[in-house]
Amino acid sequence: MSFLVWPPEINSALMYAGAGSGPMQAAAAAWEGLGAELHAAASSFSAVTSGLASGSWQGPASAAMAAAAAPYAGWLSAAGTHAQGAAAQARAAASAFEAAFAATVHPGAVAANRGQLVSLVVSNLFGQNAPAIAAVEAHYEELWAQDVAAMSGYHADASAAAGQLSSWMTAAQGVPAQLGLGNLNFGVGNTGGSNAGSGNTGNGNVGNGNTGNGNVGSGNTGNGNVGNGNFGNSNIGIGNGSSYLGVTSSNNVGGGNVGNNNVGFGNAGIAGTAGNGNVGIGNLGSQNIGAGNVGIGNIGAGNSGPDGSAGFGNVGFGNSGNNNWGLGNTGIGNIGFGNTGNGNIGFGLTGDHQIGFGGFNSGSGNIGLFNSGNNNIGFFNSGNGTFGIGNSGNLATGWFNSGQLATGFGNSGGGDTGIGNAGYDAMAGLGFSDGENTGFGNGGFNNVGFGNAGNFNFGDFNAGYSNSGSFNSGGYNTGYGNAGSFNTGIGNAGDTNTGLFNSGGLNTGIGSSVTQPVLNSGFGNTGTGNSGFFNSGDDTSGLGNSGSTRGSSGFYNSGSGGANAGIFNSGSGGGNTGIGNSGDGGNHAGFFNSGAGPEDSGFFNSGDGIHSGIGNTGGPSSGAFNPGFNESGFFGL
Repeated sequence: MSFLVWPPEINSALMYAGAGSGPMQAAAAAWEGLGAELHAAASSFSAVTSGLASGSWQGPASAAMAAAAAPYAGWLSAAGTHAQGAAAQARAAASAFEAAFAATVHPGAVAANRGQLVSLVVSNLFGQNAPAIAAVEAHYEELWAQDVAAMSGYHADASAAAGQLSSWMTAAQGVPAQLGLGNLNFGVGNTGGSNAGSGNTGNGNVGNGNTGNGNVGSGNTGNGNVGNGNFGNSNIGIGNGSSYLGVTSSNNVGGGNVGNNNVGFGNAGIAGTAGNGNVGIGNLGSQNIGAGNVGIGNIGAGNSGPDGSAGFGNVGFGNSGNNNWGLGNTGIGNIGFGNTGNGNIGFGLTGDHQIGFGGFNSGSGNIGLFNSGNNNIGFFNSGNGTFGIGNSGNLATGWFNSGQLATGFGNSGGGDTGIGNAGYDAMAGLGFSDGENTGFGNGGFNNVGFGNAGNFNFGDFNAGYSNSGSFNSGGYNTGYGNAGSFNTGIGNAGDTNTGLFNSGGLNTGIGSSVTQPVLNSGFGNTGTGNSGFFNSGDDTSGLGNSGSTRGSSGFYNSGSGGANAGIFNSGSGGGNTGIGNSGDGGNHAGFFNSGAGPEDSGFFNSGDGIHSGIGNTGGPSSGAFNPGFNESGFFGL
C-alpha cells in the first residue's frame, strides 16, 4: 500500500489520470448481461433435453442423455448467478472509486500549493516569508492527510468488494467428469474438455485456437485470458505477453503490454524484461504513468535518464535524469523548466542548487525556449539534436519521445515511428534503446501495426514473432488467432497447418487433432515444414514466399535473408516487416524502406543509417526528408 507514504502529487495524479469509474461500470453491465445470457442458455438447454427425452427418443440412451445433461444445465445456471454477483461487486468497486475520487485533492490544488511555496522561497531574501512558508507547508500536510484518508477508504472498500467474488472456473472444468461423457466440447479440433469453439487445446475455453484453460477469445496461450492473442494469464485485452522473449505476462488491461499489471498499450520492460505496473502507452520500465517514459516511477511523458537510459521519479514532461519536477530539466532534483544541473528551482538555470531565472535555454545551440540539451529546436527538450517538444531522447522528432531517433509522440523505444511504442533489442549496444516499430502501442520491436507485444510482426496485437496477421501468440503464422507456429489460417493451436482450428500438425483442412505424416500442408509447396500455397524453402507460411532462410510469413516475400513478415519484402538482410522493404541492411519495419543500413522504421527511408519517419536518405535521422547525418526535423533544416 504505497499510497500511505506517497505525497499528494502522486496520489492525486493517480486518481485523476485514469479513465474513472466508467470502465468498471461498463464491466458491471457486461457481467450483468453475461449472467442473463447464461440463465437463458440454461433454460433453453434444459427445455431442449427435456423435449428430446419426453418425445420420440425413448429408452435407456435417452435417460442417460437426460441424466448427463442435467449437471451441465445446473452449471450454466450457477455460472449465471456468479456472473450477476460479479456485476454487483464491480458496481461496488466503482462506487468506492467515485467516493475516493470525490474525497481526493485536485492535482491543481496541490500544484498551486507547491507553486506558492516556490514563489515564497524565491522571494524570501531576508526571511520575511518564513511565517507564510510555514503556513503553506502546514496546508500541504493537510492535503497529504486528505489524500491518504481517501485512498485508505478506497482500498478498504475495493478489498471488501473483491473479497466477495467467487470463482466458477473450477465448476466449469469439472463438468465433463460430472457428465460421465469424457471430454465434451462444442466445435471441431479441440483437445481437452468443456471447450466452446474450435482448435482449442485445454479445458473450459470459449473461442478458437486457445492453448490453456479458461480463456475467452482466440489465439491465447495461458489461462484465464479475456481477449485475443495473449501470452500469459488473466489478461484482459489483446496481444499482451511475448512468446518470442519468453515473457509470460499476466493481469494486464489493454494491448501489446510485455510484463504484469499494466494498464494501457505498448508498455514493456528494459532489455527485453517484463515491465510492471505501468499506466499509459509506450512506457519502458515499471510503475510509470503517462506516455513514452523510460525507467521507474515517472509521471508524465517523455521522461528518461541520460541518453535514453532509465530515469527515476520524474514528474512532468521531457525530463532527463532523476526526481525532476517540471519540463525539460536535465539532472537530479530540479524543479521548474529547462534547468541543467542538480537541485535547481527556477527556469533555465545551469549549475547546482540555484534559485531564480537563468535564461531561456540552459544548453547550447538551441532554438526555442527552456531546452536543457544541446542543438535542439523547440521547447523543453532535454535530449540533444531534437526537434519538437519535451523530447529527452537524442535526435528525436516530435513530442515527448524518450527513445533515440524516434519520430512521433511518446515513443520510448529507439528508432520508432508512431505513437507510444516501446521495445528493446541489440541496438542498445550501439547506444540506442531500440524499438524500430511503425505504428501505435507496440511493446516489442520491429513490428508494423498496433499493440504488438511480440517482435517482427505485421498486423495487430500479436504476442508471438514474425507473424503476418493479428492475435497470433505463436510464431511465423499467416492469419489470425493462431497459438501454434508456421500455420496459414485461423485459430490453429498446432503447428504447420493450412486451414482452421487444427490442434494437430501438418493438416490441410478444418478441426483435425491428428499430426499427419507429410512434409508440408497446403498446396504447391516445396521444401519442408511449409503451410499455405506455392511457398519454396523451409518453415514458411502464406502464399508465394521464397528464399534460402527459414521463417517467412505473409505473401510473396523473397531474398536470402529470410524471416520476413508482410508483403513483397526482399533483400539479403532479411528480418523485414511490412510491405516492400528491401536492401542489404535488413530488419526494416514499415513500408518501402531500402538501403544498406539496418533497422529503419516508417516510410520510404534509404541510405546507410538508422532512420525513423518518412523519406530520409542520409545517415541516422528522424523526421522527414532529411538528406544528412544525425538530423532531426524536416528537409534537413
